[in-house]
Amino acid sequence: MTRILIVDDQDDVRAGIRAILLLDPSLVVAGDLSDGLQVIPFLRDHPVDLVLMDIRMPGIDGVEATRRIREQHPPERMRVIVLTTFDQDDIVLAALRAGANGFLSKTMSPAELVAGINEVVGGGGALSAAATSALIGHMTTSPPPAVDKRLLRRFDALTPREREVIILVASGLGNDEIAAQIFLSPLTVKTHVVRAMTKVGARDRAQLVSFTFRAGLYP
Repeated sequence: MTRILIVDDQDDVRAGIRAILLLDPSLVVAGDLSDGLQVIPFLRDHPVDLVLMDIRMPGIDGVEATRRIREQHPPERMRVIVLTTFDQDDIVLAALRAGANGFLSKTMSPAELVAGINEVVGGGGALSAAATSALIGHMTTSPPPAVDKRLLRRFDALTPREREVIILVASGLGNDEIAAQIFLSPLTVKTHVVRAMTKVGARDRAQLVSFTFRAGLYP
């Protein structure tokens, strides 16, 4: 069972997400909160596996709330998915740097939301297509002033195939799309992604994308 905390300042949004999660018996809503300041006190008393975090809230926003979660809860013990209707590049990048494991749009279908949650809970990372595009747009139009050379050296451990796969991941493609493009099975693609994450020290797929750009490896 996956215990989930919903954090959003809109009552109807929280109710809608709760209703969606009830459709999957493996997902349990541990609670729902209306602002970011309530998150840390709640987590002290309630076991939670994943937090669905809105980005725009009173008190503190989702980025700051995520950063505070990471000060006390490592990503392997508590996952965070940022939910928003805003897919601006600066928000995506800030959320990932704060320690978010995924970034999904509130406009996704119920099936896509549940699939994204299960992907993150399973150790992967979820980025909506719009979020990936925003991140790519930020990195390509406003690249960092210098490549992170220490991070780039981690990528030397990748095989040519692993490097090819992570470049395609950074371009926003899913495992099935990558598999079709380079003539591999989706399971083989997933294996390459997992090995690449281990070699470069990325906690999940979302951070792998961030690392790829910071290392100067643009799609």
